[in-house]
Amino acid sequence: MTPSMAGGTGFMKAMVEVPADAHVLDVVFTDSSRTDAAFMDNNGGLDYHIPIEKGQGVMPGLNVVHIAVEMAPIAKVGGMGDVVTALARAVQDEGHTVEVVIPKYDVISYHQVEGLYQDGGFNWGGTFIRVWHGEVEDLKTTFLEPENGHFWRQCIYGRGDDHVRFGFFCGAALEYLKVKNVKPDVLHCHDWQSAPVAWGERPNNAKCVFTIHNLNYGADLVGRAMATAEVATTVSPTYAREISGHPVIAPHLSKMFGIRNGIDQELWDPSIDEFLPRQYTADDVAEGKAAARKELRRRGNLADIDVPLVSCVTRLVHQKGIHLIKHAAWRTLERGGQFVLLGSAPDPRVQGEFNALRDQCMRTYPDRAYFCFTYDEPLSHLIYAASDMFLVPSMFEPCGLTQMIAMRYGTIAVVRKTGGLADTVFDIDHDEERAEAAGIQVNGFSFEGTDTAGMDYALNRALSMWYSDREGWNGLAASVMQQDWSWDGPALDYVELYYKALKS
Repeated sequence: MTPSMAGGTGFMKAMVEVPADAHVLDVVFTDSSRTDAAFMDNNGGLDYHIPIEKGQGVMPGLNVVHIAVEMAPIAKVGGMGDVVTALARAVQDEGHTVEVVIPKYDVISYHQVEGLYQDGGFNWGGTFIRVWHGEVEDLKTTFLEPENGHFWRQCIYGRGDDHVRFGFFCGAALEYLKVKNVKPDVLHCHDWQSAPVAWGERPNNAKCVFTIHNLNYGADLVGRAMATAEVATTVSPTYAREISGHPVIAPHLSKMFGIRNGIDQELWDPSIDEFLPRQYTADDVAEGKAAARKELRRRGNLADIDVPLVSCVTRLVHQKGIHLIKHAAWRTLERGGQFVLLGSAPDPRVQGEFNALRDQCMRTYPDRAYFCFTYDEPLSHLIYAASDMFLVPSMFEPCGLTQMIAMRYGTIAVVRKTGGLADTVFDIDHDEERAEAAGIQVNGFSFEGTDTAGMDYALNRALSMWYSDREGWNGLAASVMQQDWSWDGPALDYVELYYKALKS
């Protein structure tokens, strides 16, 4: 190596001979030829990649197969289904071949599957398994239907034998790849439900990438997948750090990477959203949100008055900070605002508590509270657009999608600083340096505690800004609409990891 500038500034250059058919040079930096004692910069385990000018080689495309038990919008319970579909589409858009394999549930929304047809079947695990193919969101999708009835249950989860059903599915999926001569480069499996793929008999010497969406479930299976997959990921950098000390994660930290989830910015786009009374962009955000508020207030029998509208769209489970949601409802109403909640609780006791909260709020503030306890996709779009503030006070949140969707619609997020919420919401009063390091502008309000005082600290600051600085508030709404929470960047990070897995 020789100095690249006069004066000994420390910049060096080197000439490297490469084959004519090379397409990219993978580089790591070290300060010594002794690898056991050297400082090494390998870009966090991903290496640095330098394109070869005038090289004759072409980066080979990948064949990636996702094996999962959820897929939006046809078989979705939580955020995993959104991630499987959106990530697969984004990687496919980068020029790679992608297929998704899921169980053929009897509750799938088949009207959203294009060109569904049966492609024979095979015997495995003591039963015959029918193979079906179709397209979902422009993705090749394979459905496996065992005749033992594992997926004829009128549900995706909840029959008490999910570990048996999904373990069977993983074995069947690997057998399908073998029988149909599918030759994946990478098998991507998700959470404990498809973790057994990682230690199964993989075809084509395929490498395995395993993603943890929520470590709160199935830790034993997750630990075994961590040990056998070539690469492991989770759905935000902060959540990766938060779980790094867990006994099933700690021994395998060298293969763990945190990549923020994205949102589907075509599905969640207020400029073309058919569920809104008026489409809008950052240029007319105030007018667009005013039209949405007027319609939401009509539907919820709320007073059409100039007060802040605070909302929450969530499953009502303890992870989501239900004690803080209850408190925020009262705090909003006490400060003159309106409160809207869309969601339901799987636990009848918790649902009963929220039924009582609804009755109390509507009795005390009859035209300023609206509670809807059923899943309503069109209504969720309207709420994201109509709201001034959006609450996500989770006790833990691996990534979270709703805060990014809210920002896409010009709604300011008020969140607890944990997991992916910390990676996407940067407090306007406290996080300027952190936001600058992330390359974006401050965009919301956050708090760190788990008590009501923390919730009050963030929510009160948001409400005070709305009341005292409407021009600044509208400017903040326009700013957050223009931030990029798409899958474009995360998809490239996943492609990097796929190639890393191939080199393992």
